[in-house]
Amino acid sequence: MTPAVRFLLSLAAFVIIVAGMRAAEALLIPFLLSLFIAVIAAPPLFYLKEKGLPSGVAMLIVVAMIVVIGLLIGWMIGGSLNDFTANLPKYQERLSVQGVKLANWLAGWGLQLDQQMLKTIVNPGKAMAMVGQVITGLGNVLAQAVLILITVIFMLIEATAFQAKIHAISHNPEASLERIEAITSSIKRYMTIKTSTSLLTGVLISLWLWLLDVDYPVLWGLVAFLFNYVPNLGSIIAAVPAVLLALVQGDPQIAFWTAVGYLVVNNLVGNVIEPRFMGSGLGLSPLIVFVSLVFWGWILGPVGMFLSVPLTMTLKIFLDSYEASQGIGRLLGAAEPTK
Repeated sequence: MTPAVRFLLSLAAFVIIVAGMRAAEALLIPFLLSLFIAVIAAPPLFYLKEKGLPSGVAMLIVVAMIVVIGLLIGWMIGGSLNDFTANLPKYQERLSVQGVKLANWLAGWGLQLDQQMLKTIVNPGKAMAMVGQVITGLGNVLAQAVLILITVIFMLIEATAFQAKIHAISHNPEASLERIEAITSSIKRYMTIKTSTSLLTGVLISLWLWLLDVDYPVLWGLVAFLFNYVPNLGSIIAAVPAVLLALVQGDPQIAFWTAVGYLVVNNLVGNVIEPRFMGSGLGLSPLIVFVSLVFWGWILGPVGMFLSVPLTMTLKIFLDSYEASQGIGRLLGAAEPTK
């Protein structure tokens, strides 16, 4: 088989796999969420078992923690989201009025703008509606909480017997377990650091907006927490609705200080705190990070955006584990420093 034919066959297989993933989106999203929740929940489970707790009690404690966190997120999303959605038409109307005022103010300085063109090119109402749709999509995922929880429980039960099964079926169990451990430990490290920094971002944003008396500070803090998982663009997307809402409330100074707060928090957490702990462990090219954001977001929607880096990092580690695919793994990695 010639290299050209092999390439075309590989490309055809890739297209078929991607098409299948898009068709199975409804099944893939809860499964992938369950998998990553299980990866995060497994270390506490094993820790409790090492401390001498019976498997059933340790499982019960970990599952109870997952349920409490899920209920807390659902409660924060539910009340604020319903109120925000009900007031969304009013906010969009106010934003249109602010746009007209801006055009008139610019006209006073001799800069004439076609208001219809301004509405077409710059439509803040659509931006706010888009964020509302994203949050609603996440709320729809929470509606599958029972299915996700049951899947997580079965995954955690399976994890306790996983090593024995690998020893039973693999010709080289030590190498297989080492490869799996490298993948899971890298994912756990990334998710632990990213979750901690995202939580810090959400708390700081909520406190800042509460001090500025912007509506729904807890909701926007939760949005900042979630969108911090989205590389490069997440912090910008999260800031847009809060800044627009502050502008709608009638005080441009509040909108200005809202934007300043987002800028300071995101730079402090994203450029100072997170790199200090993350280091070079992520090992992905910035271009690959952005492409993975677009690719997984296209396949799985908002959930794919949040899982884009863990999924791509898993793929990179898997490729690095085999000599035949190490070249592709290096292409996905960050540039090595020149000596």
